[in-house]
Order: sequence, then structure tokens, then C-alpha cells
Amino acid sequence: MGFRSTVIWPFAKIAARRIDRMAANAIADQQKVLCQLMDRAKNTVFGREHGFARIKTHQDLVSAVPLRDYEAMRPYIERIKAGESDVLWPGRPRYFAKTSGTTSGVKYIPMSRESTPLHFGTARDALFNYYARTGNGRWLDGKMIFLSGSPALDDVGGIPTGRLSGISNHLVPAWLRTHQLPSWKTNCIEDWEEKLERIVDETLQADMRLISGIPPWVQMYYERLLARTGKRTVSEIFPNYSIFVYGGVNFEPYRSKLEELVGKPIDSVETYPASEGFIAFQDTFPHQGLLLNTDAGMFFEFIPAEEAERPQPTRLWLHQVEPGVHYAVVLHTNAGLWGYELGDTVQFVSVRPYRLVVSGRVKHFISAFGEHVIGKEVEEALLSVARHVGVNIIEFTVAPQVNPPEGGPPYHEWFIEFDSLPSDLDTFALAVDAHMRQQNIYYDDLVRGGILRPLVIRPLQRDAFRNYMKTKGKLGGQNKVPRLSNDRHIAVELESFILKR
Repeated sequence: MGFRSTVIWPFAKIAARRIDRMAANAIADQQKVLCQLMDRAKNTVFGREHGFARIKTHQDLVSAVPLRDYEAMRPYIERIKAGESDVLWPGRPRYFAKTSGTTSGVKYIPMSRESTPLHFGTARDALFNYYARTGNGRWLDGKMIFLSGSPALDDVGGIPTGRLSGISNHLVPAWLRTHQLPSWKTNCIEDWEEKLERIVDETLQADMRLISGIPPWVQMYYERLLARTGKRTVSEIFPNYSIFVYGGVNFEPYRSKLEELVGKPIDSVETYPASEGFIAFQDTFPHQGLLLNTDAGMFFEFIPAEEAERPQPTRLWLHQVEPGVHYAVVLHTNAGLWGYELGDTVQFVSVRPYRLVVSGRVKHFISAFGEHVIGKEVEEALLSVARHVGVNIIEFTVAPQVNPPEGGPPYHEWFIEFDSLPSDLDTFALAVDAHMRQQNIYYDDLVRGGILRPLVIRPLQRDAFRNYMKTKGKLGGQNKVPRLSNDRHIAVELESFILKR
């Protein structure tokens, strides 16, 4: 081991023990967090309006604090932006994390002095835990790269404001910053393609050992490295590269292509960060779902996914969840989010301890005909068939085709960018459709009854999704393409990229 990994080893063991305690004490921790949140925020504007001083139990919380999305939070956020203190949380936020909503435009998510350190602290502990469990600390003795948004921050109502990934750059401690790439100057470049070229310049001769980022943009980075050097694999360029850290999207659609580019399988650590809080992280190796972050200033509620759009859905706390059920996530946080609907759906793979997988987005589904297809189903169907026939998927999205221009029954239209086309695309599509029907009985009933025809695959040109994202000004950073849409806004724009056969 090198100097840095030797020094960090005892801290890694401490982090692993702390995570074990959290896993064992999740219910008690959540009860404690609820009481702490209510006590700390009882004298805020929101706390007085909703009687936080009287809330002692989850049922008290349900009775006093209604669920709300960002639009319902907006009046309080506007008061903070206008300079008011003690609105949602004592004092004023340390940062606003700026994020784009599908219905609310730009959202400003408060990050308090209490919540902000937990974003970096959880990421650090997840990596230290990996070191403690696997013994691989070699990544600490070389360079690390975090493909992220710009750390340059705006001022909104006197509060530093930027993307979460950019804010995270401000939280990196001095002991790690000396080993971090790219440089601050390069990270501030807004144009993704220009930024990527400068990142390649800075890392090409470096001893890269850890790479972190959203998979599609990491793939783009790999490809630029190989194009610049003429090498066959990334491992030839970075022989000590040993760990990939990712979050925000399911890795499986990208795994085979990324491993092909690297030239070998590589250890990975999955995280589940959000602007609203660091929700969960991988704590076991090999992968067994993500451990819910139950002792980090967040009290969680869960709504059965099929009730997510109802005015008065069933609200459960952690003690009441069951494995295998899809839930919408609700947060109460030490940054001042109360009854906040995160928009994600999750499924617990175990409750001892509480580990989950992200199964989709509340608003990212297809139910144009009552089938309520979710992201997890389309990913599993496509990937199982792709693995079986040895095809790599670069990116895809699915939308309903309600009024087919060619006539006949409607169908689900799959826009897929393949690394190389299947030898028989029609047979491939039928196999994917069969997997969809096995997973979703409502979809099966519709196809069986002739209401829908089997799904249709539209193969796309190379770099179709990158070019689409570029037209939207969302190339790179933390941006990602929705797997599912219940309308055709994305589908219509992708039609111009359909591969002519």
C-alpha cells in the first residue's frame, strides 16, 4: 500500500463500522431523526404553521404535514430568495442546488449548514466502506476524476447557487483536492465538448485510478481517450484504474459497453445522491442493492407507487415497507423540505437491512392505455434479451404511439441506439416484447386482447442521443435521458435520427 492508503485504512474501518451500526439500527435512527427534525424546526415559519412542537409520531406527522411537490414549496423558497430567515429551517441555506424540473422549470433546493456536509460525508464513507470491505485502497494513491458540472456558482438572494455536482466540488477537503482532476479552470468550462477535450488533455498522462460520473458521459470520455491515443482499451492508458463510481442512472444498460472500452471488468460503487439529500449507497460487494441512509438528517416516507397520483395516498414510514413493492419516496430533511415528493420510485430488495433499488420516476411511465409500464420493467426486458444475443445497448427511450401513421393498433415505440444492430431486429423486438408481457400483466392483457400490437423498435443513428441532448443544451454533466415518457415530446425529436434500413 502507498502512503495515503495506509493512513486512510483505520478511518475506512471506522466508516465501515459506522455503516454497520446504521444498517442495524435503521428504525430507531428514523424515530430519532423525526424527533430531532421537529424540535430543530419548530420555531421556523413552516414549523409554527404546521405545529411541529406537537409532532411526536409518524401519525402526528401525517395529520399535520401534507404532501407537496416543488410548486407547493415555491412560496417558501421565494421568501428565502427575498432575504427572509427561519422560513423552512433555522437561518438561511448555505447553498441552493439548482435543478431542472419537468413541470416546475428551474428548482432551487435548499442545502443547510447541517445537510451540506452530509452530501460529501456520505460519498466519502461509501468509498471508505468499499476499501474496508474489499481491501482495495490503491485508488487513494493515484489520481481521481469526477466528471461533474461547473463549480462556478451564481448568487440567488445572497445564497451561492449551482448544480449539486458543482457544489460538491466546494466540499472536497484539502487532503483529497491535490489528487483530484480535472483542474478547477477546466471544470468551469460550460461547453461539454470543449470541457471534455481539456479533461483528456489533463488526464492522459496521469495515474488515473478512480473515475466517477454518469455512465453515458463517462463512456464519451473513454471514447475520446481511445481516439486521441489510438489504444484499444482504457486500461492500456490507465493500468492502475481500479474503481468506477456512479449514480443517477442504472449502470446495467451501459455495463457491457463500458467494460469493453476499459478492456476488463472493473469494481464499481453505486450511489444514490440527489439535490434533496444523499438517499442511499452500495454497502456490499458484490452488489445487493443500496443501503438506505437512515441516520443522515432525513426522515423517509413511502407511498405505494400506484397511489402516487391520488389526493390522499397511503403514507408509510420505514417500519411499514415490504420487499418487492414499488414505492414513491417522500422526504422530510434538515435542509427544510417537508412532505416533499422526490419523484423517484424505489423497491426494497431487503428490510434487514433496508436495501433498495431505484425502479423509476413517478412521472416517467407509460400508461396511455392503462398498462402503467415503469422504468425497471423496460430496462430488465431489453437488457435480458441484449445479453442473450450479445448486443450492446448505448442508450434508449420508450414512448407510446397512440395514432400510428401507418394505421393499425397503437403500440409502444422503442428508440434504441445499438453499438451494433442485432442480426434480426424483428426477432429481437418480439423477444423484448415477450419479456415485457411476462413482467407486466396489464401490458400482456392489452397485447393479448389486440388493443396494442407488440412493441416496435426504431434503431437510431450513432450518437443520436448525444446529438439530441446537445440540441437541448444538456450535453454532459448530470443530465440524462428519461427511459420512459407518457407523451411523444422526446419521440418526435428522435424521429429524425432513425436509421434507414
